[in-house]
Amino acid sequence: MQRALKEFGDEILKRVREIVQETGMIIYNNAVAMSPVGEIDGGHLRQSITFYSSMDGLSCTVEVGAHYAVYVEFGTGIYAEGGDGRKTPWVYWSDKLNRWVFTRGMHAQPFWFPSVDKGRRYFSREIKKLG
Repeated sequence: MQRALKEFGDEILKRVREIVQETGMIIYNNAVAMSPVGEIDGGHLRQSITFYSSMDGLSCTVEVGAHYAVYVEFGTGIYAEGGDGRKTPWVYWSDKLNRWVFTRGMHAQPFWFPSVDKGRRYFSREIKKLG
């Protein structure tokens, strides 16, 4: 009976590891697929998304390295979600464009939280199947 319990526990642990890793990959793949590729950055945001797995397989990390990801996710200026953005237009010098740029802000382009939500739904559904 102890051997049967150990084998049952080992199978559950194996499946939990699979679910954790699959969830991480779902978040990673969706974030990469949904992240916008701007003319200026040439895909830097997308390329900055990384996936790491722990040695035991029971945890993983998906990170976005681009410092401006939060602005892409929530928008800026008059378009910022929640109305917390700057209300007046502004001008800045762009080294990439080699010119002055006038802007009122940028619309939100959510890629991170929709990916996390999709991963969360998958994780919950699969864990519930374990009983």
